[in-house]
Amino acid sequence: MIHAYVFPGQGSQYPGMGKPHYDNNAFSKRIFEQANDILGFKISDVMFHGSEVDLRQTNVTQPAIFLHSVIAYKSIENPTPHMVAGHSLGEFTALVISNTLSFEDALRLVSIRAAAMQKACLSVPSTMAAVLGLDDLKVEEVCQSLREETGEVVVPANYNCPGQLVISGSIKGIEMACERMKAAGAKRAQVLPVGGAFHSPLMEPAREELAAAIEHTAFRRGVCPVYQNVVARGVTDPDQIRQNLINQLTGPVRWTQTIEAMITDGAERFTEVGPRKVLQGLIAKIRKGTNTDGVE
Repeated sequence: MIHAYVFPGQGSQYPGMGKPHYDNNAFSKRIFEQANDILGFKISDVMFHGSEVDLRQTNVTQPAIFLHSVIAYKSIENPTPHMVAGHSLGEFTALVISNTLSFEDALRLVSIRAAAMQKACLSVPSTMAAVLGLDDLKVEEVCQSLREETGEVVVPANYNCPGQLVISGSIKGIEMACERMKAAGAKRAQVLPVGGAFHSPLMEPAREELAAAIEHTAFRRGVCPVYQNVVARGVTDPDQIRQNLINQLTGPVRWTQTIEAMITDGAERFTEVGPRKVLQGLIAKIRKGTNTDGVE
């Protein structure tokens, strides 16, 4: 059986995440302590005892989810990854599991990415919105026409599953887009409680900062293909992986297309590894009847 492992991104965090691993496994405890040293603050304390508000800060959220996901994967007995993928931030976990990146290097990059994204969010007021019940092509058309008419930044950001697409851009552009999406027949078009336009051109300063760090990081040819967000296909070449990872900050997360590609390439079972069960739900909507499970 061809077994695919998938890893969640920002939004899957919750108070107390990872504590059972820390309490019950000496190996997991060592990884948490190592992460505290690399990051320069006790992320374990924030994960175990912090509030939802504490965990919502991008510079905490991203390393916390990455750390939880890696540790959860290490708890699996004799895992057999034939292919891997991660949703946005989760792609870094996928790169560690495929042995393309070391844990230490990936955590440093996640920390740099989170700080750079938070800085970009503060410099330009921007946001995101979820559009439900509208065909992807129609969402793309509305975004394009609005950009051409107004000059505002509005782009598709997360192709989560059929009928669920998140758009990203300037506050004014997103507000206008929500009205147009509803007029076009969307069941809902709602601004999300996020502080920035992730996966849009407004993340360009963060992309440049991350690119500089990635260029000085060692990438290896992994043990299995990594299905990357921006190209929605399996990649093994380290240079291509590096470039796709850089482009991901300003490009869309093509999750629907990624899962379809993995199934086309033979994936028979998907295991989501990390906090919560968001990706299992999306996969079930992308392809009904798909064999999914989870490890938290």
